[in-house]
Amino acid sequence: MVTVAEAIEQFLETYRSLPGESYLTAALILVVAWYGSQLLIRFLGRPVARRFQRPSLTKTVLGGLRGIVMVLAASVAANQFGLRPGDILLSVTVFSAVLGLVLAPIIGSVINGLFLLADQPYEIGDMIELVDRNQRGYVEDITLRYTKIFTLENTFLVIPNSNMRDRDVINFSAEDTRSRLSLELLVTYEGDLEQARAIMERAARETTEVVEGGPDIRIGSARYPSAPVAYIKEYADHGVLLDLRYWVKDPYYVGRVESKIQEQVWDQLDDADVEIAYPHSHLVFDETSGTASVAVTETEERPRPDDEKRPHPDGESDTRPRPEEFDSPEEFDSPEEFDSPEEFDSPD
Repeated sequence: MVTVAEAIEQFLETYRSLPGESYLTAALILVVAWYGSQLLIRFLGRPVARRFQRPSLTKTVLGGLRGIVMVLAASVAANQFGLRPGDILLSVTVFSAVLGLVLAPIIGSVINGLFLLADQPYEIGDMIELVDRNQRGYVEDITLRYTKIFTLENTFLVIPNSNMRDRDVINFSAEDTRSRLSLELLVTYEGDLEQARAIMERAARETTEVVEGGPDIRIGSARYPSAPVAYIKEYADHGVLLDLRYWVKDPYYVGRVESKIQEQVWDQLDDADVEIAYPHSHLVFDETSGTASVAVTETEERPRPDDEKRPHPDGESDTRPRPEEFDSPEEFDSPEEFDSPEEFDSPD
């Protein structure tokens, strides 16, 4: 009776006798290493996530572990073709030296990616704004080479980390999601200034996305009122410039919040002694304004036949004299010649 050990030995002898046995062995090693790395990441995923508490850093560490497993598996697979670790290291060194100039941008992005992971300017899921592009979006992914941003226009931005480190980035989700916004309104000098400020503050408080009040919000060592407040920012050329400062609970719908507040202000201006100012100018002429020379030239009148008669709306000919038939304005009857208004012909 054949034992298990003998069956395994017979299978191995048959396997070694197959053509291309080294290639098949290398492929099996890589496949086993791939599935083994998957199991390793699944087993270590939660402990690593609890240890680092950052999605981007967790993904980088797990990706590094997978890469180490696959590199070791590739070296073992290469050994099936007679390549020793020393030969592989020498080949990698020469290859890296040759392609160093070509891979310099990628290497730079990887190094900047390490700095981004260490500095933590933003994290996956944060809402950021690229100041130079005036574009907002959510951080979708952070790798060693690039940062992927899902914009509010439903598009993706993939930016190399070397460029991200040189940009001015505003992070709306880093600590406190509440953000302070402002709304300017120019009103006339003739209107009720206090009523205008009250309308702006009330419009902000009646918007659900705005913080109505409560304890002061601390930024650094300073504290700011949480309730909306309208300040007089400037006495401008055409009116008084008011600046409404208010806090929104979340920075994700800034445009919608601003639109709602402006609609509230517009609706409340109808019954208020407040008018929105617009650019206008007053021209004043006095004794210091100087004089202007005006020249009037006569134009030659076109002769018309004396018997020409204008049509009347009722179909009859109109025999009334034309204005040019009078020699001078004095030929018209002056109003003083009529004793009463009844002497005028009625419209009928």
